[in-house]
Amino acid sequence: MPEVPPVRSHVPVAVVGAGPAGLMLTHLLARAGIASTAVELRTRAEIEQTHRAGILESDSVRMLVDSGVSDRVLRDGDEHRGIELGFGGGRHHLDFVDLVGATTRLYPQTDVFLDLAEARARDDGDVRFGVTEVEVGDLAARTPSLRFTDADGVRHEVTCDYLVGADGSRSACRRAVPADARRQYVREYPFAWFGILAEAPPSAPELVYHHSPDGFALVSQRTPTLQRMYFQCDAGEDPDTWSDDRVWARLQAICGSNDHELLEGPITSRTVLPFRSFVQEPLRHGRTVLVGDAGHTVPPTGAKGLNLALADVRVLAEELERAVRDDDPDHLDTYSVRALERVWKVQHFSYWMTTMLHALPEASDFDLRRQQGELAAVVGSRAGSTWLAEAYTGWPTPTTGGPR
Repeated sequence: MPEVPPVRSHVPVAVVGAGPAGLMLTHLLARAGIASTAVELRTRAEIEQTHRAGILESDSVRMLVDSGVSDRVLRDGDEHRGIELGFGGGRHHLDFVDLVGATTRLYPQTDVFLDLAEARARDDGDVRFGVTEVEVGDLAARTPSLRFTDADGVRHEVTCDYLVGADGSRSACRRAVPADARRQYVREYPFAWFGILAEAPPSAPELVYHHSPDGFALVSQRTPTLQRMYFQCDAGEDPDTWSDDRVWARLQAICGSNDHELLEGPITSRTVLPFRSFVQEPLRHGRTVLVGDAGHTVPPTGAKGLNLALADVRVLAEELERAVRDDDPDHLDTYSVRALERVWKVQHFSYWMTTMLHALPEASDFDLRRQQGELAAVVGSRAGSTWLAEAYTGWPTPTTGGPR
């Protein structure tokens, strides 16, 4: 039989990746009257069933509500006024409202995706889940190309004025940028997080970050009956070798050293989460741009991954609207500069939180006591506490590029 030719089409903006970043971008573009197509390797059900934690900055919450995605985050998300730092045998509360007049919300990334997917379906957005054989080409040409096979087995070839890589930390779009047109900055970490979901009541009303001689632990929440917690482990740790009793003994040892007894229950999920810091510069190549984890990743300690992706999207939507209106792809340079200014501030904050709180390899007693001194300096100084609160709740989006 003769080969069936692909279905050919053209769209102003094609987006590879339909997680929260890709969906939010197509939603904002639609509000600006700009058509787009988004494709995603995973099925919608697969994404919905992937449990991801989430702390949203105030600007991320406003973005969901003010753009008309949903106000469910206000109804179902738990507002947090601050965090606690546990170290040196005690716990210390940082009141973000008192320090910077801002809060965060506990709202899982899975729910952010659900809201966005419902909004795109409601607005008849062109989003294709469960695609295969995704290929991108002609990244710097007048019309970049996107080829894929849809969930029904139909081959498509889409040309576009602008191509967006929102396809996560293993981004095919990022890999397609020629090596001589990009710079990559990487920081590997010699530890990971052992994460659990447990059927138990909350052990604290807000997040508690624990530093101890036995390592780091984070006590978080999910629902009144389901809790999310993490502790520091080796990157090669096998979670299946840990019994419930062993996990709870480890968590209780770290948190108990700071006078924090956890409420226990059956563990329903366990996983090991390696992490690193990564940035690719610039975020633009020709008529192609990278957004979110496709362009950068951060350690999870500062709760910045999703928030940074949404901040990228906010800036990119503005610059893409200008690029389409003016038929001028150089607006994408402005996106790269504006976004990277925030990216590097977040990289610094996430690295700082990570190295301040985790047990570092071959650390001496001096190193441990120095970390405790650093934490004491943060909680004992209004200026130090204010800086952490400002960074944690999120900086304003820059309106112009360049360092300040």
